[in-house]
Amino acid sequence: MAAKQILTVAEMAAADRAAVAAGTPALELMSRAGAAVVGAVVCRFSPCETVVLCGPGDNGGDGYVVARLLAEQGWPVRVAAVAPPSSPSAKAMAAQWTGVTLDLDAELEAELFIDALFGAGLSGPLSGDAARVVQQINAVPERVVAVDVPSGLPGDTGQPQGVCGRAALTVTFHARKPAHVLEPGRGRCGEVIVADIGLAPSEATLFENGPDLWAARFPWPTAASHKHARGRLVVVSGPAWSTGAARLAARGGLRIGAGVVTVLSPGEALATNAAHLEAIMLRPFETEAELEALATEVDAAVIGPAAGVSETTLMNVLALARTGAALVLDADAITVFQQDPEELFSVLDRDDVLTPHPGEFDRLFPGVLAGETDRITATRRAAELADAVVLLKGPDTVVAAPDGRAAVALNGSPWLATAGSGDVLAGFIGGLIAQGMDSFEAACAATWIHAEAAHAHGPGLIAEDLPDLTPGVLRGLYVAR
Repeated sequence: MAAKQILTVAEMAAADRAAVAAGTPALELMSRAGAAVVGAVVCRFSPCETVVLCGPGDNGGDGYVVARLLAEQGWPVRVAAVAPPSSPSAKAMAAQWTGVTLDLDAELEAELFIDALFGAGLSGPLSGDAARVVQQINAVPERVVAVDVPSGLPGDTGQPQGVCGRAALTVTFHARKPAHVLEPGRGRCGEVIVADIGLAPSEATLFENGPDLWAARFPWPTAASHKHARGRLVVVSGPAWSTGAARLAARGGLRIGAGVVTVLSPGEALATNAAHLEAIMLRPFETEAELEALATEVDAAVIGPAAGVSETTLMNVLALARTGAALVLDADAITVFQQDPEELFSVLDRDDVLTPHPGEFDRLFPGVLAGETDRITATRRAAELADAVVLLKGPDTVVAAPDGRAAVALNGSPWLATAGSGDVLAGFIGGLIAQGMDSFEAACAATWIHAEAAHAHGPGLIAEDLPDLTPGVLRGLYVAR
């Protein structure tokens, strides 16, 4: 199955134009869109008093189609138009509506509202009657179905500019838009249905992060596989009083399939680590030169979890960068370069991965997150600056590669808000890269598996649970091949 694209407003408009140029009339596309909304509505709601809110543009045109088709199925439907239709297609569909059109001066009463006021292309804040009506229906979001996006939600950013709708269900067309996947817009959309209206696939570099994106290249072992063929991963431990995070990462790497995982430990921490490790190997080092020698023959290295924000960590990162191993840099290994990000960027390769949360992101890429319109654009910019894969954590985790590819997670779990979960994620990424997976796809797959493991556990999850939940998620992927 093809990866599911996420399209900007401009890309969606281009897909519409291409379909029309190829011979599909614009009115036919609008009819299909309205029919898709009706199909979703009748599957989820019983016939009830319904008001369809129609704007002046093509989103309103979709609304007129919805009203007509619901009425034809016997639903009690009325239209409330915020303005006369202005686009040719909206005018044509409004002309086919012969039912009641309400005066917006009155309070609207209905059991169900269809929000077809303004779509993803809205460029400014709602005002006047539109703002007032949206504020009214926001009191009952469980009774609102949005066409394309809740009105007032810009499609490219998901950042409301003022009054913005909420919906229990949003029906969009052809592909999700950034507003459907980025918070806070994502939370305002409710359930999102992507309806096929017959548009051709678009050229895109932004995708939903799911197995469709990377499962075909997941590094499953074969009958001929042995442990060294399955990849060699090292994880650098922190000092004696900060060793647990590295062990979490190492266990994550081992559970996700890396054949040989080794914790490289300062001498002072050896006894502590040895007391907690079994299948994971342990090697001591004291200097960055010794660390470099130990990592010369490995495929991937994880450094940062509880490493300490110190000159030692900085020098250890630079030592690992000289080995040729793919690096996964997390937590302290990111923060330690906040005074001189270029020092880090100068040693990174395109197969290296940075895994910051927003605070760490700001330390390494100051001003980028605040200066861009959305997290996708900011993460892409960071990947370009670092010339490495960047994973920006959050409920809508974004992964971006230097070549422009990006993916947004849709399966984030609130149960991951617990200490150490990011350490396990770093280990997952390192374990997949060690097995030969492309670093961007490894970061995407690790993010998805990480969240699925959390969903499998639910309340009470702690980071130590995540590695042992991973086999169940992997089994599901393996069976679904």
